[in-house]
Amino acid sequence: MISLTAGALPGETAGLRFRRLLERPGILRLPGAHNGQAALQARDAGFEALYLSGAAMTASMGLPDLGIITVDQVAFFISQIVNAAGLPLLVDGDTGYGEALNVMNMVRVFETAGAGAVHLEDQILPKKCGHLNDKKLVTPEEMARKVAAASRAARDMVIVARTDAAGSEGFDAAVARARLYREAGADAIFPEALTDAEMFRAFARALPGVPLLANMTEFGRTPFFTASEFEEMGYRMIIWPVSSLRVANFAQAELYRTLRETGSTKAMLDRMQTRAELYATLRYHEYEALDSHIVATVLPS
Repeated sequence: MISLTAGALPGETAGLRFRRLLERPGILRLPGAHNGQAALQARDAGFEALYLSGAAMTASMGLPDLGIITVDQVAFFISQIVNAAGLPLLVDGDTGYGEALNVMNMVRVFETAGAGAVHLEDQILPKKCGHLNDKKLVTPEEMARKVAAASRAARDMVIVARTDAAGSEGFDAAVARARLYREAGADAIFPEALTDAEMFRAFARALPGVPLLANMTEFGRTPFFTASEFEEMGYRMIIWPVSSLRVANFAQAELYRTLRETGSTKAMLDRMQTRAELYATLRYHEYEALDSHIVATVLPS
C-alpha cells in the first residue's frame, strides 16, 4: 500500500524509532487509535506515536475484550494504522496468544506488520480488562518465560511487560513481578490499575531507572491524572487506550437515534466531519496527483 504520510518510509525500523522517542526527555504520549482514520487525526493533532488497544480492536469488531481475537486479526489493524499514519505504534499483545513459542510468533508477526512496541500481560485466558474484578494470573516464573521469549524473538521491537497483580495479589507482589520481568528482558514495565497517586509514586520509587507506562483509561480504577502529573510521578509513557473509540461510538449512537426518530441526518450536520475535512485528512488530492489518469475531484457545493 502506498502511503503519503511524512516519514512513512524511515531509514530505521519502527522499533528503533519508538526507542528513540522513549529516550527523549519527558513523557511519551500515546493516544489510542482504533483504525487508520483515527491514526491520521492523531498525527494531524501533533502526536508522534500511537497506541493500539486490544479493547478498542475487539469493540470495533463487536466483540468483548476477552482475548478472543487472533494474531493475524491484530496484524491487520497494525498494518492499517502504520500505513495510514507512519508513526511508531505500541500494540496490546494481551497474554501473547499462548505460551513461549506463541509469544515469539506474535512478536515476529507484529514487528513484520510494522509495530514498534508491544506489551504482554500476566493474566490467564480468558483475560479481562485490567480495571475489572477477579483477574487470574499466571505464575511469575511463567510470565518471565514469556517475556524472555518475546525479548529473544524481537529484532528492534520494544517489549513492555504488564502486571495486573496490584489488584489481585497486592502492591508488593506487583513490584516483585515487575522486577522479575525486567530481569527476564522487558524494556519497560506497565503496572495496571493502580488506584491513587501514592501507589504510582511508590511503584516508580521501587523500580528506579526503569521506563514505566501509565494507563489513563476512563471509567476505570485509576483517577484522572494529566500527562504532566504522570511524568512528575516518574512515568515515561502514557496511553489513553479506548478514548477515540468511546467518542466515536457515542456520536454514532446519537446519529442512529436521530435517524431512526426523524428519518433524516440534517439535525446532525454540525456534528459531522465534512466531505472536505474527510478528504483533507485522507490526503485525497495527493493520491489523485499520483496518477495523471485520475481527473481531479471537485467537491459538491
